[in-house]
Amino acid sequence: MSFIDEAQILVKAGDGGNGCVSFRREKYIPKGGPDGGNGGRGGDVIILADQHMRTLLDFRYRKRYEAERGANGEGNRKSGKDGKTLLIKVPCGTQIFDAESGELIIDLLNDGQKIVITRGGDGGYGNDHYKSSTNQAPRKALPGWPGEEKKLRIELKLLADVGLVGCPNAGKSSLLARISAAHPKIAPYPFTTKEPNLGIVKVDETNNFVAADIPGLLEGAHKGVGLGDRFLKHIERTRVLIHIIDAAGVDQRRPIDDYYSINKELDSYSPKLSKLPQIVALNKMDLSEAKENLKDFEKAKIDFTAISCATGEGIKQLIYKVAEKLKS
Repeated sequence: MSFIDEAQILVKAGDGGNGCVSFRREKYIPKGGPDGGNGGRGGDVIILADQHMRTLLDFRYRKRYEAERGANGEGNRKSGKDGKTLLIKVPCGTQIFDAESGELIIDLLNDGQKIVITRGGDGGYGNDHYKSSTNQAPRKALPGWPGEEKKLRIELKLLADVGLVGCPNAGKSSLLARISAAHPKIAPYPFTTKEPNLGIVKVDETNNFVAADIPGLLEGAHKGVGLGDRFLKHIERTRVLIHIIDAAGVDQRRPIDDYYSINKELDSYSPKLSKLPQIVALNKMDLSEAKENLKDFEKAKIDFTAISCATGEGIKQLIYKVAEKLKS
């Protein structure tokens, strides 16, 4: 399934039903009084966070959402039926913005969290409402009030404990596949990952954490190069970063340069990201070139964990290290 993380929709609450002009007409009562009922209230539109939803894919195909209109009033003082509420479900982690002003309306973080985003219009009064001692046969009724209408921009930010960051082809997807039951696409070329992936990592019988594999970042990612700005937003809510580096330099880059380049992008996008606890994982230690490049990190006094996603070397130590960091 495609990962859709942004959409724009129009939501409209139901209009209120019209009031009714009616007079009582029964045998032997030739001059019955007014008995027109009120219109029903239009249905509200509610947006609900649902933990079972993963993407905003549904909103690619449907752009307008409208709640039911209230029914019109009837004679014999019968009020119209209220319109049904329209419930729109979104994944947890969805932010709702006013598309016109750009204002953040709500951040739906938790399962079951909801908001009445537009309210239905009230029903109009029937003529029974207007009768008085001075006006015993009113022929006045009001139309229903229109329901609220809004253009919304909805944006999904993944909810994960740990974010996997690094340059293209560093091994982020391979690591996620190693430590969880996730099945991201893996291939020996850059930009294999086109969209974020989530995986649950089991530490022991009582502890686990959620990791997000973010597509590879390039220099200028914070400005949108390679869609980097769209991917960076998904790690804003993580608590710990695993910075994965191709220690063998198979793409002809110096691993230590990759380290500084990615951290620069994180800081340029958001200083908050650069301050997140970071665990450096030097990958591809099964290749002879990798061991030579460790010296640069030791010289720079950068703490790291040496791993190989191909052989499993250092993976357990990395998981325990992440778990300890999450606890603190």
